[in-house]
Amino acid sequence: MSRNRIVAAVAAAAAAAGLAFVLPSVTAEAAADCAAPWASATVYTGGKTASYNGKNWQAKWWTQGETPGGAQVWTDQGACGGGTPPTTTTTRPTTTTPPTTTLPPGGCNYAAWVQGKNYVTGDIVKFTDGKFYIAEHDNPGYSPVVSTWYWDPYTCGDTPPTSTTSTPPTSIPNTGFVVSEAQFNQMFPSRNAFYTYKGLTDALAAYPGFANTGTDTVKRQEAAAFLANVNHETGGLVYIKEINEANYPHYCDATQSYGCPAGQSAYYGRGPIQLSWNFNYKAAGDALGIDLLRNPFLVEQDPAVAWKTALWYWNTQKGPGTMTPHDAMVNSRGFGETIRSINGALECNGGNPAQVQSRINAYQKFTQVLGTTPGNNLSC
Repeated sequence: MSRNRIVAAVAAAAAAAGLAFVLPSVTAEAAADCAAPWASATVYTGGKTASYNGKNWQAKWWTQGETPGGAQVWTDQGACGGGTPPTTTTTRPTTTTPPTTTLPPGGCNYAAWVQGKNYVTGDIVKFTDGKFYIAEHDNPGYSPVVSTWYWDPYTCGDTPPTSTTSTPPTSIPNTGFVVSEAQFNQMFPSRNAFYTYKGLTDALAAYPGFANTGTDTVKRQEAAAFLANVNHETGGLVYIKEINEANYPHYCDATQSYGCPAGQSAYYGRGPIQLSWNFNYKAAGDALGIDLLRNPFLVEQDPAVAWKTALWYWNTQKGPGTMTPHDAMVNSRGFGETIRSINGALECNGGNPAQVQSRINAYQKFTQVLGTTPGNNLSC
């Protein structure tokens, strides 16, 4: 609402209540409060804020050690600190009857959502879009319209909703992807906030045939197979990069003509399928039009890039198998062949049956979420 409309509304309300209204005297524009100072050792995920050089900055995605103002990961939120709040002068009412306060429709007077504030399950907030949301899970101030696993829309005045099991859709969702955001959140209830649904759907344009070839059943089976293997590689989309840092120097094949320009220890496993080795970063970067050989860190900084590297492997690489995982699913070779293409040398043919079964269990669960059958040839 414009300032003139706000002033007019307040003046009308004051007149109705028998008040004398005087326009506010503004001495200076108020500046925002400063967020906690930026620290190079601190990990910031998408939406987190920090102050630096007299400004607030908001992280677009996961970042650590990238200085606000000098890295594209940060969005300038404007100056902070300083400034003098506006002063307002009003006269006291001449009547002994106090003015009444009208609550929003439905009797709601819930506090406004605050970014970075800790919320617990059951908390209700009013978001910046004017709508109300209820915390479905504890969270450190995630946005209700982005982190939909943590928040549900709330009709003001209603009793908090109870969880229900939804019926799988009978047609492809409007996004064009066979997995809805709600289904994605159901598959990965403890996922790292870095692995966003939007990052995945943005990455799909790089490989339009993925989960979009054949019948609806085949499309859903391929999506479930991809996400089941991703689930296994990342511990349920929890880990962004390889845990064992002692392995990091091993992934540089110096015999390659281009070497390891990002450093001996820069090509460790990252992303949904844990892309590793300098030659894989180069091949994936060349295919995607991104210089991942010189900047492999993009895979742990940009969700869409991370998902694209996983889709690159899925759609173009045979690995230790005989076909790409994409070809295995669309040509009815079964989920077992996708395992062989990803880690067959270590797991298949009796190599590690427990790991194979873990992947199969996730695949069966995800096909059930998507309302389809797993098909044949599940093991390798």
